[in-house]
Amino acid sequence: MNKQEIIYEEKQYMGHNRLSIVIRSMLAIFCFLAYYWSQNPKPVQVSFLRIGSYPIGDPNESGTVFFILGLSILAFSAGLTYVLHINTKVISGALILDGFWTARKVKIDLHNIVNLRKSRYKKNIFRRAVYNLHNKGIIRFYTSGEDFIELTDKTGLIYRIGSQKIEELFNTLQNQMRVSNS
Repeated sequence: MNKQEIIYEEKQYMGHNRLSIVIRSMLAIFCFLAYYWSQNPKPVQVSFLRIGSYPIGDPNESGTVFFILGLSILAFSAGLTYVLHINTKVISGALILDGFWTARKVKIDLHNIVNLRKSRYKKNIFRRAVYNLHNKGIIRFYTSGEDFIELTDKTGLIYRIGSQKIEELFNTLQNQMRVSNS
């Protein structure tokens, strides 16, 4: 087997993170509501909320900016589905995590791994995408999904790697650790 032959590869994209989708959607909805309000400037009275009339004298052209901004946010959100966040590769004896643009490539030697386990994140919509985040002795790599692999090396450093294909990654890492330790 060639040393640089890729045994497993997974790509995760920025546009698939739930928190980012929620934030961009809320901004787009705000822009479209502001556009609607500019086109219908009459006061609105609801039992718990009162919205006054539109504050600008000529509302015909002022809401166009909100409409264009809302469309731009939606186009940007669609474009993010093609921006690579994490590229996870398993080659003979190593796990390589490659980030986007200027992020450093992280290579984890499987000879130094003493513990491997898979687990699930707690239910939480507010989990942001991270790459090589060092926090409380744990290094995190996450884009989206509910599952992660936890690797512990000989020095006690813990790596948590989020994955969409948890079973395949876990089995591949387990097989590579067996091969590298024998």
